[in-house]
Amino acid sequence: MIKSIIKSIVAVLFISTVTGCSSDFLDDPKPKDSISPEVVFGSKEGATSFLSGILRLQRSTLINDEASGLHSILFARSVKGADLIQKQIWFGSDYDYQVYLSTGTRSKFSWRLPYRIIDQVNNFIQGVEESTKISKEDKDELIGQALALRGYYYFQLAIEFGDAYLSNQNVTFPPIYTEPTTIPNPFSTKEEFFTRIVTDLEEASSRLGGGRINKSYINKSVAQAFLAQVYQYMGKWDLAKKNANEAYGGNILKVLNAEDYNKGFDTMSATEWLWALPQSADQSVYYKSHPHAMMDHIAVAYHGTFINDEFVKYFSPTDVRNLFSNFYEKPKGDWQEYVTSKFKFTFEADLPVIRYPELVLIEAEAEYHLGNERKSKEILDAIRLNRDAKAKATSATGTALLDVILLERRKELYGECGVEWFDAKRLLRGITRTGNHRTVVSLSAQDKRFQLVIPQEELDARN
Repeated sequence: MIKSIIKSIVAVLFISTVTGCSSDFLDDPKPKDSISPEVVFGSKEGATSFLSGILRLQRSTLINDEASGLHSILFARSVKGADLIQKQIWFGSDYDYQVYLSTGTRSKFSWRLPYRIIDQVNNFIQGVEESTKISKEDKDELIGQALALRGYYYFQLAIEFGDAYLSNQNVTFPPIYTEPTTIPNPFSTKEEFFTRIVTDLEEASSRLGGGRINKSYINKSVAQAFLAQVYQYMGKWDLAKKNANEAYGGNILKVLNAEDYNKGFDTMSATEWLWALPQSADQSVYYKSHPHAMMDHIAVAYHGTFINDEFVKYFSPTDVRNLFSNFYEKPKGDWQEYVTSKFKFTFEADLPVIRYPELVLIEAEAEYHLGNERKSKEILDAIRLNRDAKAKATSATGTALLDVILLERRKELYGECGVEWFDAKRLLRGITRTGNHRTVVSLSAQDKRFQLVIPQEELDARN
């Protein structure tokens, strides 16, 4: 079966980004269509090169500028909430909720990218497992990263194409693949799908240590961050708390740096970043599908995203995150009234995927759901006071406290990962837009628009 991965290996190696490793097959100018698995998996360096290629796939363009990389999936979620307003350019159809077609770009891309990565991960795991040249310790590190990626991308499929974990809609879930194959597997159930996600991520966490090449790779903390997100989505609060706390290290002030907040969110070396998609001048996604290109109104970019006026009101004048301005001098109530300078666009801007503040706020929410309101407020206020020295201690209790936590998540993470839409879906709360939105929508708790339609190309492949 391992022979079946050769072509996949070749495809990945052509686009791999290799940091700190080398191998003969990367330096040899001979044709690459004859690379054997024995060469690729003949050393840790060779396998790491393959893994680097898989990581590079996360930024690949498969269709167009709004269907390019993991960052486009996350940004599409961002504009589907109530905090951002998107011009009718790239992502305009997501904002307008006009993407719910089996032949549409959003469904096709949000299905294709995860499965392309999962397929390469399965090839990788098989190759590493069958290698006689890689030590057990190195196999743990390599396979741990691969399992974490697989679990993470199955989770993205669950978010996009399944109903919420807490809902009772009994929607068919996507198929599961754990080894290379060209034969479509049957669709799965919600229980089967989340069992696969949790199994992969827990095993990844158990195999990984703290080391990694840079913040685009996965170590134990990143795997635990994935688990924290998954358990939060599932409502398993004791496990969400445990993994979030361990992922950021338990020392809140150590992982926060308010001074970095207004520097453009463009470098993964920033204190608060845990996992990121890197860019460089020779390996850039350019203008494709990321918040910097959409939200920066100074640089030569799309200038496509604006901020809802009701959302702006939640930020005090002394909050470091209050980066809004009436850049275009639009009249009050115009949908283009407010923009933000949170993201600075360059072709080399790194793309944030997970930052430590998200994990701190997962822990705060977990403590709330576990009945520990005092601890929840203590954690929450650590972030609030870090961002705004004049913030007052949180006095809310009960469901009002949960609302404060969710608002803080929106204030902290807007434009990054679609947190408002994610929270509305998982908690069955719905979304209602108010204020100066270009398109007003109101989604009930289990509106069908919270999940994408399985693409027609997938259904056709089964006939």
